[in-house]
Amino acid sequence: MDRIRGTIKEAPEDFKVEEITSAGFVLEIGRRYSPNDIGLSEDPNGSFTMFVLQKRNWNTTQALKAIANSVSRGPKSVGFAGTKDRIAESVQLATIYGTLPEDLARLDIKDIRINGAWRSNTRISMGDLLGNRFAIRIMTDGKVSEFNELESSLGGMFPNYFGMQRFGVRGNNHRIGLDMLKGDFESAVMRFLTEPGNETNNEARGARERLGKSYDFADALSYFPNHLKYERSLINYLAVHDSDWVGAIRSLPRQLALMFVHSVENAIFNAEVMDRIAPGSLRPKDDDLVCAHDNSRFFDIEKIVSGKENPDGIVLLNILGYATEHITEFEKEAMDVLGIEPADFKVRGIGELGCKGSLRAMMSPYKEFSATQDEGSLVARFCLPAGSYATVMLSQLVDYPGCELIYTFTEK
Repeated sequence: MDRIRGTIKEAPEDFKVEEITSAGFVLEIGRRYSPNDIGLSEDPNGSFTMFVLQKRNWNTTQALKAIANSVSRGPKSVGFAGTKDRIAESVQLATIYGTLPEDLARLDIKDIRINGAWRSNTRISMGDLLGNRFAIRIMTDGKVSEFNELESSLGGMFPNYFGMQRFGVRGNNHRIGLDMLKGDFESAVMRFLTEPGNETNNEARGARERLGKSYDFADALSYFPNHLKYERSLINYLAVHDSDWVGAIRSLPRQLALMFVHSVENAIFNAEVMDRIAPGSLRPKDDDLVCAHDNSRFFDIEKIVSGKENPDGIVLLNILGYATEHITEFEKEAMDVLGIEPADFKVRGIGELGCKGSLRAMMSPYKEFSATQDEGSLVARFCLPAGSYATVMLSQLVDYPGCELIYTFTEK
């Protein structure tokens, strides 16, 4: 059965994301919270303030940076469990060091709300969540009956690809990361600054092409668009520190620089998932690592065994890194094509960007799916585990612009 045709993310209100805390509480949009409401306790002497952040038209990192700036704290003072999209209305837990709850309560930042704040001695860290609950409006003429029939065919699971967000709006994050793994930091910087890819802004495209020909960074500050703030930050650095490519990368937020390296891992993972599901068999091989289903927490990641021991488990594939031990034949061939090896993920020269490696489920479960129909649209509601993409889940049901995934590579 063909996917229905439609569009998503026409407005932030069309994409609602509510975080599911590590204790299993869903943080609802528009609701104020005390710590008792979500199974937590207040510590009057705590060094952190924990708060419920609701935002619209902000990504998580930018929203927390704005909050930190407003209370005269640095970006390293904040903590959060997972990144939420910019074109969305979302709510999540966060913490900030050295700031009182009442200081957050007085904040007045457009499209940011603090729905409760209290003292805590605990910092929220990346991964401190079970997942997210979504309500997504799809603009389509498709019928809800067709949509539900498609969803039933998935059987509660979908390929756990990394979404297009990981590869950047120009689709070149993995090429930048590959340059970094090979130690060619000049190429990495210049790709980031000048490679147009599918750049749709004519002013930005022209600026990138001009700098690519001139290498005149001081001059580029006069014409690079202001909205390209990270590019302008690099250009400003290089205008002062000529040819210091490593320093230029280090001048970027660490999370952004890491994204380039991660996107190489993600491209290989996506390609392997595509290779594994193409034959139409998702059953684990005897030598696969698998984890069990867990209805309350999506996965039981504490019980990893072989496919021979649990032939009904969820296959775990490598997110490659310098410490990855059991590398599959597919991954070896992929690294050969890319011209890299596991040790390259140490990112020699910028060691703080090194990636040790991890495991990720090949297929992702989803829960509590429902769909309703409005005139000219459908609203899909479902829950996903942390790290799985709602846009990827929807791409199994909806043929929407931009839903194509990057899961192959050709770079030598």
